[in-house]
Amino acid sequence: MSSTLEHDPRVVAEQQGLRGFVASLGRRLREGDVGQLPVLLGLVVIAIIFQRASHGLFLTPFNMVNLTSQMAAVGTMSVGVVLILLLGEIDLSVGIVSGMCAAVMAVLTVILDVSPAIGLGLGILTGTAVGLFQGAWITLFGIPSFVVTLSGLIGWQGVLLHVLGRNGTINLQDPLILGLANTYLKGATAYAVALAFLLYVAGGPILAQLRRGRAGLVAPMSFVVARGAVVSAAVLGAVFALERDRGVALGLVFLLALIVLMDFVLRRTRLGRMIYAIGGNAEAARRAGLPVQRIRVLVFVLASTLAAWGGMLGASRLRAVNQSAGQGQVLLNAIAAAVIGGTSLFGGRGSVWSALFGILVIQSISNGMDMLSLQNSIKMMVTAGVLLAAVTIDAILRRGRQASGR
Repeated sequence: MSSTLEHDPRVVAEQQGLRGFVASLGRRLREGDVGQLPVLLGLVVIAIIFQRASHGLFLTPFNMVNLTSQMAAVGTMSVGVVLILLLGEIDLSVGIVSGMCAAVMAVLTVILDVSPAIGLGLGILTGTAVGLFQGAWITLFGIPSFVVTLSGLIGWQGVLLHVLGRNGTINLQDPLILGLANTYLKGATAYAVALAFLLYVAGGPILAQLRRGRAGLVAPMSFVVARGAVVSAAVLGAVFALERDRGVALGLVFLLALIVLMDFVLRRTRLGRMIYAIGGNAEAARRAGLPVQRIRVLVFVLASTLAAWGGMLGASRLRAVNQSAGQGQVLLNAIAAAVIGGTSLFGGRGSVWSALFGILVIQSISNGMDMLSLQNSIKMMVTAGVLLAAVTIDAILRRGRQASGR
């Protein structure tokens, strides 16, 4: 066993120190294992372009607070889309489900005078029921998820119009509901949230390296510490910049907490491993005894539930729900964010961090074009171009992974 490990090229590269690690990184890039590198480079390019085009206004604290506030709702939906894509499935109903659930919440709390907490809970449970229905229909009858969720896209829109009825637009006034997306954290509270986040994203990898070290499989600790330092500087710098204006949006905190939770589930639990296994090869997973049907239903339930929560955040930010809720570019942006962030359309590859990086790209482009007063037609064409580029990169990298046997 030890002899085999010693000649494993992945282990040898790590045992050679920093030079070996760089060689290993180069090998991974050649094999198509690039992680979030393309999207990070894309974010840098986007920031430079819009900063220059807006004469220095794009990266101001005021605009950064606006940008982070705008991304929370669709980012939350995109986390659910990532889970669906990891299975190799698709859900075309997440956008309209978010609007329908927000409408249910608005009618309950404003028209029927139900408690805001109960209204929010029932709105979210409506999304859960939708996911259960669609997931069960897909698995019981073997119908492609594209067809079932396309039917949902049409049908749930009808439910949305029926729920709102003649009201058309319902304005939200309850402080609890409005506070979901319109509360901002400053001072010690904001930095405490940032430190808690860094304990997971920066401290977690260091602990993992220490565990690998005990097993004799360790990459240079200096690299891991340096990476953690860069991430920490970026996060604390972002908090410092946001604090110069209104502060850190509570909606963004909800999104980051959700991503951390789902990242832990996918990487550290049996459920997460089963999702990746089914997305990689559903038939092999079935033959291995995994409950493929139940996992599919569960993932669709999670996706619709998160879509409902995203709808609540969106309604809170807009302070109203109307007949166009969840329509327009909401679905496109939720799916585009997941794909642009690095989740494969072919299933079994990606992470929930894709939702965060992807929605940063989408929202940065939208925000920047709004600052330049560009028409919606231009915004849609640019977003479509970025999505096509992301899918193309994914297809090219997939060929590299297949050629290398990964």
